[in-house]
Amino acid sequence: MTEPQITPELIAAHGLKPDEYDRILDIIGREPTFTELGIFSAMWNEHCSYKSSKKWLRTLPTTGPQVICGPGENAGVVDIGDGQAVVFKMESHNHPSYIEPYQGAATGVGGILRDVFTMGARPIAAMNSLSFGEKDHHKTRQLVHGVVEGVGGYGNCFGVPTVGGEVRFHPAYNGNCLVNAFAAGLADADKIFYSAASGVGMPVVYLGAKTGRDGVGGATMASAEFDDTIEEKRPTVQVGDPFTEKRLMEATLELMQTGAVISIQDMGAAGLTCSAVEMGDKGDLGIRLDLEKVPTREENMTAYEMMLSESQERMLMVLRPEKEDEAKAVFDKWDLDFAIVGETIPEDRFLIMLNGECKADLPLKALSGTAPEYDRPWVETPAAAPMDDVPQIDPIDALKALLGSVNYASKQWVYQQYDSQVMADTVRRPGLGAGIIRVHDTDKMLAFTSDVTPRYVKANPFEGGKQAVAEAYRNLTAVGALPLATTDNMNFGNPEKPEIMGQFVGAIKGIGAAVSALDMPIVSGNVSLYNETDGKAILPTPTIGAVGLIAAGENPIIGAARDGDVLVLIGETHGHLGQSALLAEVFQFGCCCVRNGRSRRFGRAFGQRGYGHIVRRRPSPLCYRLQL
Repeated sequence: MTEPQITPELIAAHGLKPDEYDRILDIIGREPTFTELGIFSAMWNEHCSYKSSKKWLRTLPTTGPQVICGPGENAGVVDIGDGQAVVFKMESHNHPSYIEPYQGAATGVGGILRDVFTMGARPIAAMNSLSFGEKDHHKTRQLVHGVVEGVGGYGNCFGVPTVGGEVRFHPAYNGNCLVNAFAAGLADADKIFYSAASGVGMPVVYLGAKTGRDGVGGATMASAEFDDTIEEKRPTVQVGDPFTEKRLMEATLELMQTGAVISIQDMGAAGLTCSAVEMGDKGDLGIRLDLEKVPTREENMTAYEMMLSESQERMLMVLRPEKEDEAKAVFDKWDLDFAIVGETIPEDRFLIMLNGECKADLPLKALSGTAPEYDRPWVETPAAAPMDDVPQIDPIDALKALLGSVNYASKQWVYQQYDSQVMADTVRRPGLGAGIIRVHDTDKMLAFTSDVTPRYVKANPFEGGKQAVAEAYRNLTAVGALPLATTDNMNFGNPEKPEIMGQFVGAIKGIGAAVSALDMPIVSGNVSLYNETDGKAILPTPTIGAVGLIAAGENPIIGAARDGDVLVLIGETHGHLGQSALLAEVFQFGCCCVRNGRSRRFGRAFGQRGYGHIVRRRPSPLCYRLQL
């Protein structure tokens, strides 16, 4: 099969800028092959290389006496005492979920679960943070139904309880929904598995499901804005199978008990390419792959397709050769593929062979450790103008309006589609603040929460970033948990725009200040940029997932209010950056024409006779459920 000619159009289609391609030519001293171009595209895109965000991510506090493993691995690891550790991470699947809502959301759940059990931890809890456009937008109903069914379909079949999360609606997400998935697992603190390869001549083993053409180029697609060609990107979305993933988890955890694993890596974004390069880079080794040995489910797959496929439920492992038969027997028992597809080599090379023909021969370090890193120009977000004259409203009417708004109405119709009781250790289900899971066979419990208020971040990224961390901290302490650590999912627009990069920088600074002050370091996370359609960016949405510990002998705070109880306000109110829920949801400041502190949309939506006097209220939460 003749490979395509390398043209400026092909380079641009791979998400590479002209100066980046020139850098590739300098590194390898020749024109790349088509497969090599795809490999560079996969490893140097924003989704895999963090080239616009690395500089600022390094400023985040990531260490502490409780931290066993911080950012850089598949997930973060935190000590919870008694020789146990909690392993957790949050990751985005935004672009795939907008293109193909069910599979995009489902494979987002599958990917984050693999990140956890790749470290040797059995998943015990999941959460999700979902952001959709306004409820009347023509895409919203399709996206909500598809995403919620995808999250529930995968998580419920896999068998992990969903114990928390959040759902929001705002016009800024009309062209780009957000699907952030969180998973946590339990492991022995001294039996954590890492991805760095070691030893020369060690077998590189492919584990799990077969490779297909689904998801080819998915990581590159996730590193670009949307436009009117969005439907053409549907083949870049992966297809998941939760039952295969369940078998893969059981086989992987069993394999880890044999002593056969030197290193192991999930095949996530950029599939075989990224997993092999990361293992080699972290271990200062090269990797040779013989692609004819890769199990495939489609005929005549090219080297390019195999290297860039993001087919799900796959892992890559460096194996102790004397344990090969024992390891293979485990995967045969679980009816999963086990194939030696390469070996570690001493040279700094990423050598890709197919039926004896060299398809790629690249310096491995150049693909990962020396990928482009940018110091993007940024401008600070200007301070919002003060709002001194706002409409007056009776407090009870305001409360009723808030409770009837789409963002503050009950979300039972969402989380009741998720299994929150499987594994029989759930103490507190979704819908009541932080979820709580019992640490099996102990008296300890773990609390989980996911929080951010994007309109705060839009108004003031530094204060909004701080507030997201503070809200997560409060949700954990409100159930009696000691906050341990956090994971972040940084969802923003195009970082090449200084105002968007300014939002990112401000939020990072705010998050860093808050986690430092509250002693809950960032141990894992994900950055999702270019969340824009036709140049319109989402609200800056730095989601914070946090984990807290309720020690043995301590009781969680989960009682219901009773008649005669006293309500106590702890702390002081200092304002809401001009972005309170009342202003945003009832008067809709920032979303409509406001003159002299009065909202025209408020008048239309509430059927006013004079500002501040409501004669017709919004529909009940049930109406929103039926409309969606």
